[in-house]
Amino acid sequence: MNFEGRVAIITGAGSEKGIGRETARQVSKRGGAVVIADIDEAGLAEAQEEISQYNNGQTMTVKLDVTDKEACHQMVKKVMDRFGRIDILINNAGISRPTRVLDIPEQEWNLVFDINMKGTFFLTQAVLPYMQKSAYGRVVNLSSVSGKRGGGIFGGSHYSAAKAAVTGFTKAVAREMAPYGITCNTVAPGLIGGTNITGGLLTTDKEVSIKEGIPAGRVGEVKDVAYSISFLASEGAGYITGEELDINGGSHID
Repeated sequence: MNFEGRVAIITGAGSEKGIGRETARQVSKRGGAVVIADIDEAGLAEAQEEISQYNNGQTMTVKLDVTDKEACHQMVKKVMDRFGRIDILINNAGISRPTRVLDIPEQEWNLVFDINMKGTFFLTQAVLPYMQKSAYGRVVNLSSVSGKRGGGIFGGSHYSAAKAAVTGFTKAVAREMAPYGITCNTVAPGLIGGTNITGGLLTTDKEVSIKEGIPAGRVGEVKDVAYSISFLASEGAGYITGEELDINGGSHID
């Protein structure tokens, strides 16, 4: 995989141990310019310092609330002003809550949907016109095994519903954009250790119990997901679109 001359926007990449940051590392180490968008200013500063060493300073950071449509469009304009192109969008920003369905307040339901689904929509809509003009684009959206199996260990029904919506949205965008040389795919990770998505609930005992149900015999790592995202974002994946790639060690097979 070679990303030289390509520009990638990656949301939610402020967290040092997250999937987004690891994806930024993989793309930048392969020559790509990387735009890191996150609401966490401290995380952005750390990301700027780290990622810039891999791609000769071709790193841009933007504080962004993905639920703000105008902010998403303004960020895309800033990226175009600096780099003159957008080739890759990785919608990684997301949150989960383990709240049971009977206990979910409307505000929490809206928050989970707004960040996981509405943010994905806003940014995809913002970048597509530029990708259409260049007749090239790669969009990769983060779903989850929870969206396939109806719930999970750390995500409630609102999280499952939002991630299932991301998958449906991805397939529809793939159909519409294929004539323009734009692909749109989804990755659906299972449990990935070391990230903030578990909210500190992944205890040692819990991890041992979970691993018993994973044929691969281990919890996933951020690199497992980042490698797959990088492939789908590469030129070599040009004939793959509308797909959902499961990354779960065999814990869910369909």
